Amino acid sequence: MDQTLNTSSPTLTDRLRGHVYHLAQKIGQRNIFHPHTLNAAAAYIRDTWTAQGYEVTMQYYRTQGVTCENLEINQTGRTNPHQIILIGAHYDTVAGSPGANDNASGVAALLELSRFFTTIETRYTLRFVAFTNEESPFFSWNQMGSIVYAKRSKARNENIRLMISLEMLGSYSDKPGSQRYPTFFKYFYPDRGNFIAMVSNRASRKELYQLVKTFKAHSDFPVESLATFEFIPGVAWSDHRSFWREGYPALMITDTAFYRYEAYHTAQDTPEKLNYPAMTKVVQGLFHTLDALILPK
Repeated sequence: MDQTLNTSSPTLTDRLRGHVYHLAQKIGQRNIFHPHTLNAAAAYIRDTWTAQGYEVTMQYYRTQGVTCENLEINQTGRTNPHQIILIGAHYDTVAGSPGANDNASGVAALLELSRFFTTIETRYTLRFVAFTNEESPFFSWNQMGSIVYAKRSKARNENIRLMISLEMLGSYSDKPGSQRYPTFFKYFYPDRGNFIAMVSNRASRKELYQLVKTFKAHSDFPVESLATFEFIPGVAWSDHRSFWREGYPALMITDTAFYRYEAYHTAQDTPEKLNYPAMTKVVQGLFHTLDALILPK
């Protein structure tokens, strides 16, 4: 496969934009308070993966009288099929928001990364999962989709070598002062929000550093990293936290969310605000990173 042609910027940019517009504009807010749109988002993800040639597995469960589903596909590893690298993103939104950046951008990246790997033979099993119910009122509760999923993985004794959460990937700016941080962090990181961040707890720092090093070797897009305590605001605020709770290594890849993005959790989180060329470079970099480091052929 010609990976350069497969990840060409115009085609990938159009695809990423198309996913975001479909989820955030055509479907709109997606949560259990609007079950029909939550189901429509799940159907879109399922149909996209089916069209890519994957067999989609659904994990159903009920909460507040609504049937919810996590969706999963696998590219089974050739030599180490029982060792799993899991890439995940949540497809629900906070109430009242169309969720273009949070988290249609993460889902768009998930769908395009899975597309790249349809014809690539891997050593480990590469698993893609779309999680439901990440947002309030479910975050950190037992009805959060990734908690339900991670608990089942632990009960099955699945060997998840690393979980990567894709959480808000579409906001970038070269404007001075466009990036904010928790107290004291501003002294160590750039004041421009033009980078992608990779974040983990201390227990997952080895996996984090390896991923960052390989990303830098395969992409010129700016990247910053942080392995720190889970109580720092934002560090644990996505689906990777659910896997930490079960003892799995996990990290988050993000544009830093509310530390940068003014429309976070508002009705103004709309598709035209996203920087699709920058997002394209991030997804290209992630593909080449996974291909080179985590999934050697």
